[in-house]
Amino acid sequence: MIVWINGASGAGKTSAARELIELIPNSTLFDPEVIGGALTQLLPPKHLAEVSDHQDLPIWRRLVVDTAAALHAEVGGALVVPMTLLRQEYRDEIFGGLASRRIAVHHVLLAPDETILRARAAGRDAAPDPPDGADGADGADGTMRVRQWSSDPIEPYRTALTGWLGADAHRIDTTALTPYETAERLADAVRTGTAPVCDIVQTPEPTAETLAAGVLLFDEQDRVLLVDPTYKPGWEFPGGVVEPGEAPARAGVREVAEETGIQLTGTPRLLVADWEPPIPPGYGGMRLLFDGGRLDGGEVRMLLPGPELRAWRFVTEEEAVGLLPAVRYARLRWALRARERGTTLYLEAGAPGDGLDA
Repeated sequence: MIVWINGASGAGKTSAARELIELIPNSTLFDPEVIGGALTQLLPPKHLAEVSDHQDLPIWRRLVVDTAAALHAEVGGALVVPMTLLRQEYRDEIFGGLASRRIAVHHVLLAPDETILRARAAGRDAAPDPPDGADGADGADGTMRVRQWSSDPIEPYRTALTGWLGADAHRIDTTALTPYETAERLADAVRTGTAPVCDIVQTPEPTAETLAAGVLLFDEQDRVLLVDPTYKPGWEFPGGVVEPGEAPARAGVREVAEETGIQLTGTPRLLVADWEPPIPPGYGGMRLLFDGGRLDGGEVRMLLPGPELRAWRFVTEEEAVGLLPAVRYARLRWALRARERGTTLYLEAGAPGDGLDA
């Protein structure tokens, strides 16, 4: 299992984590800040300059999951991870990746009084920069983290706390607690289940090319339904991976029912078949989009979001461009053209090979 200790910079996560590994038998401290520090040495400066915090680097999020899984397999027991996560999509990506490896995550938030956080932030601003490799306020390398909090050390945390973070993590008020007392509360919360295992869908990581079936569902204005899954970042069409021996159209209908509770009747018509080439670390595969037809608006509002979804919305083609990755948006555009023309299109990486105009 993993005990993920979240909280604002200066909440005392690392201090509590060091005490916690003494209270949980066979536990190991894993601080993802070491990965951020390594990336500052590995990536070109121009690449690093494009982000304000190493968490914004997709490679950092992938390496956190991969390193945690490898470390967990190597040493066994529990991993104690002190790391601030304030963006829900990053939490979903990391926790979803861990869940896909069957690693349970207990998500705990250290929440001292805001005056304490501001006082500690002021102390960091007044202190000289630590030498390379020295401990920062909450981790092994504070360089990029200082940039993350330089404008306002509290506002991003407050926003997350009043939104998704406050509802997602088990909160411990550490205002009057020492690091050891905080660790005792943490250990007790994990042991008793007060801090339950994070409820996130376990989607196994692919080991080869996959066949996936998505279903386009429309409202009365012909806007298409997009959903925001809890188990991975970004917006998507309802649907998922086709199981071995399963008909793709049936898989799309099944996934729609599992994700949204919407029960489709009949066999949806295939709009596009899109070959997604493998781009490491992904494997790619065939992506199918079916026409699920129009839905009753009242029914949709009643059923969504389901247990696997954080949010949903009907969007126009123009609105979808700001929500979907480029290849997925291209797939949608061609699917809408196929729907208008009553045909089926074959694509490769979101582009047709027959010279058709969009």
